[in-house]
Amino acid sequence: MRMELGLRERKKAATRRALGRSALGLAMEHGVEAVTADAIAAAADVSPRTFHNYFSSKEEAIVSVIADRIDDSVEALRSRPAEESIWDALQAVMIEDVMGESDRGREFLAQFAFVQENAALLSQELTVVKCAIDRFSEVVADRSGTRAAHDMYPHLQAGAAMLCARAALTAWLAAPAERDVVELIKQAFTQMRAGLPEPWRDPDAG
Repeated sequence: MRMELGLRERKKAATRRALGRSALGLAMEHGVEAVTADAIAAAADVSPRTFHNYFSSKEEAIVSVIADRIDDSVEALRSRPAEESIWDALQAVMIEDVMGESDRGREFLAQFAFVQENAALLSQELTVVKCAIDRFSEVVADRSGTRAAHDMYPHLQAGAAMLCARAALTAWLAAPAERDVVELIKQAFTQMRAGLPEPWRDPDAG
């Protein structure tokens, strides 16, 4: 029975991911306003009713791809070596998700840029970010021997790491052709770990 439930849950997760990817793909091709729930369902080869079983709006479906990537990152953090510091583990996971030379990294950066350019998606993205901090804090709690439900430490650590990643991505988005997003993430983590004693001075800047 347990195996059947596992298979059922995997199928549901696969359907949800297929709907999300269809939604984001259509939105990036045609624009958010032009996309409908019916079109998303058709692209994923399911019924409109099935779409509404998983998502309350097209915006939620579009941004769900980011949420799915965060789920993968949470599992990646959980799999990091136990002897690795929490800061190092979080930085490695954040960098792995945006590695520009990989198809996965390029895909994520394009998705992030698209969401930031569409105001209709930003409220959904905020929900995803909050959920991400909660998910990461659970892993941080496990690694640090703290309690996510009672202690501030795991939430502070997870929130700080997410802020580093977001600050780096925002800086990259301002000049994507000129800046290396991986180096920006490293700089953000370096500054945060040092306690932000002073503004960062890029030694290579003129």
